[in-house]
Amino acid sequence: MTSDDRRRAIGKVVSVAADRLVVELHGGTANFTVVGFDDIHYVARLGSFVVMPAQAEYVVAEVVGLREKDAPTSRSASNDHTDMDKASSAKYLDLVPVGMLPQQQDGTFKFGVSTFPSLYADALYVLDEELDRIFEVQSARELVPVPPGDGRATRYNALSIGTSAVFKDYDVKIRVDEFFGGHAAVLGNTGSGKSCTVATILQSLFEKKDEYFARGATFLLLDVNGEYRSAFCNLPSDIKRHYVKLEADPLAAAAMALDAAETTAVFRLPHWFMSVEEWELLLRASERTQQPVLRTALGLSTLFAGDADVELDELRNHILASCLLYVMQGEAGTPSKKDRITALLSTFHTDDLNLDAVRTMIEVKFGEMKNAEGLSELLNGFVRDEVALPNYANRPFAFDDLEKALDLALLYEEAHGNRQIRDYCSQMITRFKWIREREEFAFLRVPPNQLLPHERDVAQFVERCIGLSRHGARFRKSAQIIILDMNEAPDEVVEVASAVISRLIFDRLRKAEPRNRMPVNLVLEEAHRYVAERPSGYAIDASRIFQRIAKEGRKYGLFLMVASQRPSELSKTVLSQCSNFVVHRIQNPDDLQHIRQMTPFVSDSVMKRLPSLPKQHALIFGNAVNLPTTFRVRDVRPRPKSDDAAIRDLWFRPEGDETELQFPQ
Repeated sequence: MTSDDRRRAIGKVVSVAADRLVVELHGGTANFTVVGFDDIHYVARLGSFVVMPAQAEYVVAEVVGLREKDAPTSRSASNDHTDMDKASSAKYLDLVPVGMLPQQQDGTFKFGVSTFPSLYADALYVLDEELDRIFEVQSARELVPVPPGDGRATRYNALSIGTSAVFKDYDVKIRVDEFFGGHAAVLGNTGSGKSCTVATILQSLFEKKDEYFARGATFLLLDVNGEYRSAFCNLPSDIKRHYVKLEADPLAAAAMALDAAETTAVFRLPHWFMSVEEWELLLRASERTQQPVLRTALGLSTLFAGDADVELDELRNHILASCLLYVMQGEAGTPSKKDRITALLSTFHTDDLNLDAVRTMIEVKFGEMKNAEGLSELLNGFVRDEVALPNYANRPFAFDDLEKALDLALLYEEAHGNRQIRDYCSQMITRFKWIREREEFAFLRVPPNQLLPHERDVAQFVERCIGLSRHGARFRKSAQIIILDMNEAPDEVVEVASAVISRLIFDRLRKAEPRNRMPVNLVLEEAHRYVAERPSGYAIDASRIFQRIAKEGRKYGLFLMVASQRPSELSKTVLSQCSNFVVHRIQNPDDLQHIRQMTPFVSDSVMKRLPSLPKQHALIFGNAVNLPTTFRVRDVRPRPKSDDAAIRDLWFRPEGDETELQFPQ
């Protein structure tokens, strides 16, 4: 043992077991305080560490309990059975061994204990240098190797996120690769500081503005409370931000940029970007009857919106002719048949079958169609046997045309003998009409000719969502932080927007070559609203795509940061795939039990700290830190718009004082 080790000894090991050690502090240790060679140390903090030499290594143990026992001699001498002699009483620390740390300064921490300290071995308080090795964050910065660096430039190796609540003035750091290269969860009761934690972690990441800073980072924040925009307005000017707002009017002007580093836009999502499954969930189409009709209608929408082609024209003519023949053979009156034919051909038509071609045939005179036989003969000439209906091809089409395509699909089914299909699909048609009229779904209904070129193309749309811009055949980063503000959107709209965008990004990254070279971090604020264990029944079950991202996203460079105040309502699949947890105060027993089930590697002593954590304090554990630790989250400047209401200031006011409040007109 070195001389410095002897000078920082706090006591002796008096009990050794595989899962528990006991240290008796040296006599005269008042209030569990030890005067070391470098400082005064308080060694009785739960969660702190003590090291004990064992051959060429230290056994690292966590303090899980402390107790005091009066010395028998002092009590018998004073004949006082009530007061304890604090000076001469024995003080004990209960410890749990967690790992081994080589005594050499370049040695790395290893989990598990292979060699235990002997009885009466010295117990030592830990130094900051040893804490860095225990947490494997010896340096927050590292030299960038050659290539691509020059041997002098630096980059972040670890990120300071706050100060330890156990070790005085010790910065708690997370390893960048392990934290941002995996899924993470930020959990806690409302008002415990989740939003500030998310904001300050990103602020800390982007503070470095010299040499190699986080130019290649991509954070897409699904901001359902509209609170993050102001939190990033003081970042270095080289960090670009793109702010997208979901407005009631998707054709409204974009918000003014806060500074030169920010660009803004109004969120518009072309409806043809949605997959068939997302349409089925949005319209709540039943599996047996409604889904086949919806798939046919989507195929017809893209079929009639597509380019001219001989085979496609024959298919279009066949479908139109089959439906028109069914109308002709119906029991409705001749004027009604004419109106139905006119309506169909006004929306769906080809070079061979259009209003001009049949106008004279369908004229009504004396209650009869002028040339019904000629029309039937014309239509029969286009009917083909064993025709395969088209698949949905995600081509641009007008939203209102889908309703007409649904009617055409129903007609086609009726023409082939399914006479009750219209009744079976009435609920789906009603749901579609409801969505068509709702203001909050206007972002889905923008006509193709009113969209910008980069919005009509799915590849360019996704590229802007992840902060990329095209320069010829190459890409450049146009933004590191992209915020989608959905503060004014109801839950069902949040589900649709978040699910479709996340799926588009996932599909795009899956096709990228080389794989996993464009990491994207999705920050899901209030994730319990759209990544729920039980579907909400509003619209799209958004948790499906997030569960897939949680399971498969790592190999493509797509990672989740899930923030929620109700862990028990979150998808178990998503939470189980998180490799890092930052947990603020949680008091609900169901939420605590849910975290317990999802993280079996965390000890009960760690979980018991959660209900009593003060505001702006959190417990972090996972791959980015070697051992669970409680810390005070670093101050966030500027703050997100999530402050508590100042009740006294707002209630107790002088007479005539006006309320500082504005509502949109």
